Amino acid sequence: MPEHPKVAFFTDAFHEPNGVASLSREFSDFARRHERPFACIYGGPETHIERSGELLTIQLKRGICSFKLDQDLYCDPLLTRYTGQVTRLLREFGADLVHITGPGDMGVLGAHIAHRQKIPLVASWHTNLHEYAARRVRKNFAFLPAGMLSSFSSGAERVSLAALMRFYHIPQATMAPSVELVQLLEERTGKPSNEMLHGVDLGRFHSARKSTGDAPFTIGYVGRLTAEKHVRLFAQIEAALLRAGLKDFRILMIGEGSERSWLERNLRHARLPGVLRGDELADAFASMDVFVFPSETDTFGLVILEAMASGVPVVVARGGGPQQQVEEGVSGFVADNAEGFASAILGLERDPDLRRRMGQSARRHATDFSWDRVFNGVYEIYASQPALSRMKLRVLTR
Repeated sequence: MPEHPKVAFFTDAFHEPNGVASLSREFSDFARRHERPFACIYGGPETHIERSGELLTIQLKRGICSFKLDQDLYCDPLLTRYTGQVTRLLREFGADLVHITGPGDMGVLGAHIAHRQKIPLVASWHTNLHEYAARRVRKNFAFLPAGMLSSFSSGAERVSLAALMRFYHIPQATMAPSVELVQLLEERTGKPSNEMLHGVDLGRFHSARKSTGDAPFTIGYVGRLTAEKHVRLFAQIEAALLRAGLKDFRILMIGEGSERSWLERNLRHARLPGVLRGDELADAFASMDVFVFPSETDTFGLVILEAMASGVPVVVARGGGPQQQVEEGVSGFVADNAEGFASAILGLERDPDLRRRMGQSARRHATDFSWDRVFNGVYEIYASQPALSRMKLRVLTR
């Protein structure tokens, strides 16, 4: 394989406010800054092709058959209609490798083109869709008897995981953001898998942005306001804080989703400004005194790193990828339930020195996760895969 292969990166999210989109934008920017030959293919409001140096961007408009998966996230089941057009563009580009971010419409298009053109295919795992399926079943069928609901949600998770593993069996190699997921992929697909971490913009997310104004103690959250993020737990956390006597605080919940109206009705101290981006988001992170993330379904939790880079101690749920980033009692806490979250929050609110020390430790941890380090590691993975290096890397011929 050449030192810097020509990578065609098909991502299911790019403009959307989520971790996959952030990673995809950063990957494209990394390739541009370091002059790596890189084609980024994603969905958008219009079909648009742009070339700038070594960077090729291919934005594809989703059609009238698209359906909504989540807030600002759609799937077009007929996206393969672009196969001929994208194949011609990648023939000119000379793609050596196709990298897809999952089993969405763009991932299916990328896998389809890679298979037809016999180009090595890598797939990275970013979302525990099987756990999302179980959470949504539990929410949408909450009226069922407890035993039936448990059986139904477990079945949805089992079937979804089996389908995911069939999809991830297609590529020659896979990547995932945690050791546990790497092991799962290797065991279930029989293909090599490597750890692909996430990064953070250390210049943008920084404690120096923190205002010196007199604001109430701020408990922060950033992410989708959906069932799989377990955001309703904030109502229980708030109730526990009020019972413990904490009165002067606010819960700043940044994001959008189907649970927004429920949260507005059931939280007394919440502020929900919607989706924030860029410097406005960085300022919001810096304004937080503690970052709370109750999701048990996230594979990594990019927002955890953004909070830590902002010098904010974090409290996360036990289970899922985010807990792997927290050094218990040093950069944050891992909680088992609402009472555990409330206890950790109260400890930080009552001890400003502890809050400051943990914030400093969180920042030090985040400095190990620059995007340059992450993507240089991805290119090392590309080069290290025997299944990829054995295949003939060539320009598309059809």
